Amino acid sequence: MAKVAVKLVSWDEIADWARDLSSKILESGWRPDVVMAIARGGYVPARLVCDNLGVMDLVSVQVVHWPSTAQAIERAFIKHEAKVDSLAGKRVLVIDDIVDTGDSISLAKEYAEKAGAGEVRSAALQWISTVAKFKPDYYSINVTDWKWFVYPWNVTEDVTNFMKRIIMEEGASKNRWGFTELVSKMREWYGDEIMKVPLSYISKALINLEQMGLIERSSNGAEYVVKGK
Repeated sequence: MAKVAVKLVSWDEIADWARDLSSKILESGWRPDVVMAIARGGYVPARLVCDNLGVMDLVSVQVVHWPSTAQAIERAFIKHEAKVDSLAGKRVLVIDDIVDTGDSISLAKEYAEKAGAGEVRSAALQWISTVAKFKPDYYSINVTDWKWFVYPWNVTEDVTNFMKRIIMEEGASKNRWGFTELVSKMREWYGDEIMKVPLSYISKALINLEQMGLIERSSNGAEYVVKGK
């Protein structure tokens, strides 16, 4: 059994969920003046919802909560703020890709309210109802079993972090890895679902880890050596 449950999300699913989310907003009889994307995961959903609703004003605020894939810090905080004068007196829709803990979207909503927005509502493509402490006003999918969703816009980042976690946590007993070994370990940790990712993403992840200084190629180029081990 995989250590971390993973689900790859397709672009078609994203488009379908965004249309469904937009329909629910329209059906509620409420229409935002401004859409606020929570960076970085909310960028694409927010843009699609803007298109579906015909909203031209799109701003963003960056809330940091997941410094590494599937690992959270204690508290969310706002790293980059929106231009607050664009929110004053407006109906603002705060959008993220997924609400898991709920900390990010709750903080962004509070930020918009303090910035003087007339009314703030929240939305997400997915809401993990079993663990979230915050329920958005609108959502497309209610997720009842926690898993890590790999969205199309962060495949490289997630695979890099998955690989880094494997190498770091197993580094005490192993400091040399072949490519095939790493692929096998990815399947062991993250299940068959992660193997739907093309191998080119794993190769790119290893290049990223080399650039980070975590690993280096062996002299014959056949293995990856964990640096400092």
